[in-house]
Amino acid sequence: MANLVETAINAGKFETLIKALQAAELTDILTTSDTYTVFAPTDEAFAKLPEGTIESLLQDIPKLKQILTYHVAFGDVRSDDLAQIDEVPTFEGSVLAVESQSGRVKLNDANVVQKDILADNGVIHAINSVLMPAIIAGH
Repeated sequence: MANLVETAINAGKFETLIKALQAAELTDILTTSDTYTVFAPTDEAFAKLPEGTIESLLQDIPKLKQILTYHVAFGDVRSDDLAQIDEVPTFEGSVLAVESQSGRVKLNDANVVQKDILADNGVIHAINSVLMPAIIAGH
């Protein structure tokens, strides 16, 4: 198996996320032996952001890092685990609300569209929108 970054690249639907992780210099964290769960917005999720948002974030690395680390949880949190919890602490420091119903999982306002993409050092869950920490969303 591959690490989280290689797994995301191989999945072929996280190109914008990979570009953002590289710009924010966060790929090193996700290639270590530490275990993480990545709630990964698909390229379609990034495409739903208002025009110019991605370009502006790529120019504001501290804000970009904050948003990206809001999509990462510590440990290997599989879909079975998500079904049993109602919140998950993020690397960024905030908490994501988890709602599980009839086999579907929602994180804040994002739906998990593909569960349990396994990697050597964790798991990726593909989501259909980009999550914004409250501190940024409130701006």
